[in-house]
Amino acid sequence: MANFYLDNPSMKHHLHHPLMKRIVELKERNYRDKDTCDYAPIDFEDAMDSYEKVLEIVGEICGDIIAPNAESVDHEGPSVKDGRVTYAAGTKQNLDAVVKAGLMGVAMPRRYNGLNFPIVPYIMAADLVSRADAGFENLWGLQDCAETLYEFGNEEQRQKYIPRICAGETMSMDLTEPDAGSDLQSVMLKATYSEKDGCWYLNGVKRFITNGDSDIHLVLARSEDGTKDGRGLSMFIYDKKNGGVDVRRIENKMGIKGSPTCELVYKNAKAELCGDRKLGLIKYVMALMNGARLGIMAQAVGISEAAYREGLAYAKDRKQFGKAIIEFPAVYEMIALMRAKADASRSMLYETARFVDMYKAMEDVAKERKLTPEERTEYKYYSKLADAFTPMGKGMTTEYANQNAYDAIQIHGGSGFMKDYACERIYRDARITNIYEGTTQLQVVAAIRHVTTGTYLSRIREYEAINYKPELGDLKKKLMAMTETYEKLVAMVLDTKDNEYLDFQARRLVEAGAHCVMGYLLLQDANVDETYRRSAEVYINYGQAEVNKINGYISSFDMEDLGYYKQ
Repeated sequence: MANFYLDNPSMKHHLHHPLMKRIVELKERNYRDKDTCDYAPIDFEDAMDSYEKVLEIVGEICGDIIAPNAESVDHEGPSVKDGRVTYAAGTKQNLDAVVKAGLMGVAMPRRYNGLNFPIVPYIMAADLVSRADAGFENLWGLQDCAETLYEFGNEEQRQKYIPRICAGETMSMDLTEPDAGSDLQSVMLKATYSEKDGCWYLNGVKRFITNGDSDIHLVLARSEDGTKDGRGLSMFIYDKKNGGVDVRRIENKMGIKGSPTCELVYKNAKAELCGDRKLGLIKYVMALMNGARLGIMAQAVGISEAAYREGLAYAKDRKQFGKAIIEFPAVYEMIALMRAKADASRSMLYETARFVDMYKAMEDVAKERKLTPEERTEYKYYSKLADAFTPMGKGMTTEYANQNAYDAIQIHGGSGFMKDYACERIYRDARITNIYEGTTQLQVVAAIRHVTTGTYLSRIREYEAINYKPELGDLKKKLMAMTETYEKLVAMVLDTKDNEYLDFQARRLVEAGAHCVMGYLLLQDANVDETYRRSAEVYINYGQAEVNKINGYISSFDMEDLGYYKQ
């Protein structure tokens, strides 16, 4: 099969964004490792060349191994016996390939045997893996949990666990329970400290744990007696080598079937406290979830790309009434919009990843020295943007992944309903993306404050101020009109001074802002590369229609009608 990195020029386009120079300089501390590590880059060009080479390896493994295994893994799935999980044969092959290629611990520092890559190329690899098999991304991508260990664990824990992850051991984050899904402050898994043994023991049940039989677990547990809220929760590290945790069962899921989603039983499982007590949910899980949400964005973008390619290939090949169905307006409109949504999603993904890269790199620098006043300003700026773009991006990209998967089946017609075609699996895999790591509705809750405080509008104005080519002038005018409508709608809802009404219209306001943001991101892409012009035109026309629809709904809504929606 094709190399999944080389057959998609948009990957290089996003990798070589101008902000990458600043990101790499911060990540590499001006290339100080070049004298002590033979695989450390000597300058920016050398670093970018390393990212390219590794991404080519990822692309090759995706095309030659992971994608061809996807169907068999979907059919076979993992199994559980005597409390332990066995992966499908194809999953074992996939893991063996990525471990031998050194693709674990990609973003970890070199002193722990990682590659020290910024988040952008790491997320790009996740995008490629997800296109090949979204289920396998759930296993490979959980290496991101090592970031939490790096940020909040002590140096002894970093030295103990991170090299093992870089060597190929797997991870999981054990958060949810039968009675604590989105409401994680209700977690009741008990953590008890033994003065005699000088360690913690965990007892209870966890449910819906992705890759639950992993080697190293990050576990949210209640460490403070008598508490019932998030202030009584701490984060723990559980090492499978110590025993005490069994897999009760693997969930029989709709999709991502190669990834074992487990119910776990903890029985006096020995664990280590990670960070400080009482900050498990308030600080550590929030950081863990933000990283996970960026990973799900990458998964959604990979699925969108896969769905588009499946739909396009079938539309070109399938003939009806004497010609290929792609020649019919009803079909070529769907194909064009699928391409535009995939491109807009990818632009949103890497814009968000760059923001995260900037503030994370500065946070890391601050551990070594005091930031300058200019750096502190820069840190606050990118931290705020990352906080704003992560929920908006997670909400929009996962909804688009579902829409593209839906349209891929529609293009296939009755054949798409059969397991003979990959689009059926892609459709099932897509459905979880806008549910786990926070549903779209919860992303709206996180994003709405950036609507009301003007974070999105301020960034949109920055996009508006960029110099665009004259031939893109009409598209910019449409975006400016969309922005004016968005600003008016926000003011209209806020003027009611009714919080319930704001919550009711929140999804529409976030979506209107997202259409402006994603439209401008595609306009910037088209400003650099003419091949994005078509997607920019299609998406901005689509976004304009959606914003006008939202405007019509909110402008004509009678607040007295709010009662009709309540049960």
